[in-house]
Amino acid sequence: MSDPLLHVKDMHVHYGAIHAIHGIDLKVFEGEIVTILGSNGAGKTTTLHSISGLIPISSGEILFDGKPLHKLPAHQIVSSGVAQSPEGRMVFPDLTIKENLEMGAYLRTDEEGIEEDLRYMFSLFPRLEERQKQLAGTLSGGEQQMLAIARAYMAAPKLLLLDEPSLGIAPILVQAIFDAIVEINKKKKMTILLVEQNAFAALKIAHRGYVLMTGEITMQGEAKELITNDEIKKAYLGH
Repeated sequence: MSDPLLHVKDMHVHYGAIHAIHGIDLKVFEGEIVTILGSNGAGKTTTLHSISGLIPISSGEILFDGKPLHKLPAHQIVSSGVAQSPEGRMVFPDLTIKENLEMGAYLRTDEEGIEEDLRYMFSLFPRLEERQKQLAGTLSGGEQQMLAIARAYMAAPKLLLLDEPSLGIAPILVQAIFDAIVEINKKKKMTILLVEQNAFAALKIAHRGYVLMTGEITMQGEAKELITNDEIKKAYLGH
């Protein structure tokens, strides 16, 4: 198999005296959707923040395209090809939808490519196109989630990090958002690392998955195997 696009090796993360991540290893290959599952406080968001450069790692390595990502500041990580849609959406509430999307593309200079990606995001999320002049702070939770994903996509990343895209949004919109994630992966061949509490929805669209528990990976494998695993069913799927 070829080298992974993202390779997290023996990563440890501390918050002061708290040892949050205990030497995890994970790989994401080009073109995959990989999901990290786990309950609240398992270390899922910390893992993504470490990859994004928002939290420094204590030891280990994060390799992206074979280069050490953990030595770069967050803005250089974005320009290296990693963009994140954060937990809680974090849209710019006082900017319009279109301005939020333009902010996503702020490091880019390819104007034709930016326009093409904007059109693609509007085709994927028609609600955003209808309301592109509306302030982002006035959108519903689901619409803000669509905007957060679209804004991260506008950075034209090689790796898209999605943190809890289904959290706190209406069930009817959850399906639309997961459909969009699959479409971006299949049509645009974009590699996606997805952190998600909704284990069933995540495993249905992912190629592979990792289960994180109190900062350690306790299980990993093909998504179709994890979805039928008795331990996972009991812990995350309510069976």
